Amino acid sequence: MIEVKNLKKGFEDKLVIKGVDATMQAGKCNLIIGSSGSGKTVFMKCLVGLFEPDEGEILYSGNDLVTMSDEEKKETRKQIGMLFQGSALFDSLTVEQNVMFPLDMFTKDSYQDKLKRVNEVLARVNLKDANKKFPAEISGGMKKRVGIARAIVLNPKYLFCDEPNSGLDPQTSLVIDQLIKELTTEYNITTVINTHDMNSVMEIGDNIIYMYQGHKEWEGNNKEIIFNKNEKLNSFIFASEFLKDAKDMRMLEVKGKIDNDRNMDELLNSDEDVLNS
Repeated sequence: MIEVKNLKKGFEDKLVIKGVDATMQAGKCNLIIGSSGSGKTVFMKCLVGLFEPDEGEILYSGNDLVTMSDEEKKETRKQIGMLFQGSALFDSLTVEQNVMFPLDMFTKDSYQDKLKRVNEVLARVNLKDANKKFPAEISGGMKKRVGIARAIVLNPKYLFCDEPNSGLDPQTSLVIDQLIKELTTEYNITTVINTHDMNSVMEIGDNIIYMYQGHKEWEGNNKEIIFNKNEKLNSFIFASEFLKDAKDMRMLEVKGKIDNDRNMDELLNSDEDVLNS
């Protein structure tokens, strides 16, 4: 679990993060959403220690990242996995070498032990036979899965994902979302995801924080977001008429007014039969 208390961060005379409180829960996908300039990227960079906040606390299992010594921060970072927006694979290294990189950096394990662990995580992300391929030889979805394998190779307690579905087609995005969700639950990881993808919000949003102009404007889960009355949040997520209609349909499903497994052809045909009778 990560607890954030009264977090503030500014640059020169502009305050970007304005006293945010939040709790990132273990075993849950904690999503940070918001429009460009809302402060969500700065917020995440503070959480992982890339930016030092001006005020506030960032508690990793009760220990404040802000006041830790350099050695304590190093130990905490060993427990953090990162999935970058563009996967950030080393082009000159094979898949196997990319995934082994954190093991080379942070462990003194034998090569055979490291290779065993690499093979375990590659198998877990369904890339069992991709060891010797280079990034240029695999698809965008496969690169994301290599990035996930590298992020979990050290058995992290915390996983940070920056736009994990960026550049992926809708079907592949769903696969990546489901994989992140499965790993989060399976290993009880505190997963924090910075995303613009509303499919991710609706499918895996166990805990959702909506940032607006540096504030935490709303917090809830993917069920509560359907029924929320926050105008700023609704205008951000359900901006188009299509998405507004989708929200209405989901509300009817949740309330049991329509069947989630409905056959639309049958429903449409029955309406036509009524009109023609």
